[in-house]
Amino acid sequence: MKHPIYINGFGSISALGHDQKTILKNYRINSTHFSQLKWNSTSVLGASLATPSSEAIEKLSQENSRYKDLDRSVLMAMLTARQAMSKLKFQPESTGINIGSSRGATTLFENHHKDFLEGKKLSPLTSPTTTLGNISSWVAQDLGVDGPNISHSITCSTALHAMLNAKAWLEAEMCDLFLVGGSEAPLTEFTVAQMQALKLYSKLDSDFPCESLKLDKLQNSLVLGEAAATAVMSKSPENALAQITGFGFATEQITHNISISSDAQCFQKSMTMALKEAGKTEVDAIVLHAPGTKKGDQAEVNAIQSTFENLPLLTTNKWKLGHTFGASGMLSIEMALLMLTTGEFFENPFYKQQIPDKAIESVMVNAVGFGGNAVSILLEKPKL
Repeated sequence: MKHPIYINGFGSISALGHDQKTILKNYRINSTHFSQLKWNSTSVLGASLATPSSEAIEKLSQENSRYKDLDRSVLMAMLTARQAMSKLKFQPESTGINIGSSRGATTLFENHHKDFLEGKKLSPLTSPTTTLGNISSWVAQDLGVDGPNISHSITCSTALHAMLNAKAWLEAEMCDLFLVGGSEAPLTEFTVAQMQALKLYSKLDSDFPCESLKLDKLQNSLVLGEAAATAVMSKSPENALAQITGFGFATEQITHNISISSDAQCFQKSMTMALKEAGKTEVDAIVLHAPGTKKGDQAEVNAIQSTFENLPLLTTNKWKLGHTFGASGMLSIEMALLMLTTGEFFENPFYKQQIPDKAIESVMVNAVGFGGNAVSILLEKPKL
């Protein structure tokens, strides 16, 4: 790595809450945050924002007359960006933004399309409020950032790809600070139906309906959740929450639109690349992508077993807060940051392993998206 790169600020909103004290409390509790969502005669599980978090989003939408027409995914990104930047000084012209989303403005798009099908007159704002670039551009407007603002979709690895982009901009000295992340509001009838059509959605009636990292599960158990999370990256160690010591990425040839190989070759390559850049062969823990599908969870574990001689501690958070698509990788970064800050390891209830009595000092985070594209980010306690 040309220069040390740090995470200097962080913000998130999810089913776990939107303040670090509440989020940490919920990580320490062995409980899930799912509820029943209802559309007409349909009822399905999902991880929606808790009441205080929803109220915070509603309050933000009323701050400015232009905000009331924005999609929920945009508002969530704006709230977390404010959190991440709240304690930092920045120069507007040398600050960049890359916040992506797998699906974008799902709620607004579906509502506008319904109006179109019913022959209703469309709002003039239909197009500008449903573009994917809407997320980063409105965050830039809200913060007063003049630098580059980029939005993209690389499905479920979107947020970690934003971190790869930030590294390139920072090392090229084209920006001094970069705000990165993902935002997703997928709890809509059509989006859930798409996952059900893939036969991935959980049908379990239990306290733990998403069996992420349960390797002997009998059926797929993905559950969707809404969330946004953003991190500030720079080459400055000031206010550092963690140092990013390794970046890895890879894309493998797929045999099906949603497949990866049984030993997740993309993950093997991305994890190996991140370890090589960090000059390490071992890490204390890995936060897996593990969406709760039979083949996906097992393939990632197979890749880890092929990559590491000494198996790290393995954990996930989707069993607790659902799969948040483009935001999921950044929520895994948050889990890693909390483990590094506290030294604690947050266990997965389905994966039994021996937990050593020592503080967590290095965590790798994995994400993979449709198309066989994987990213691995290695975080360590700041080397100041």
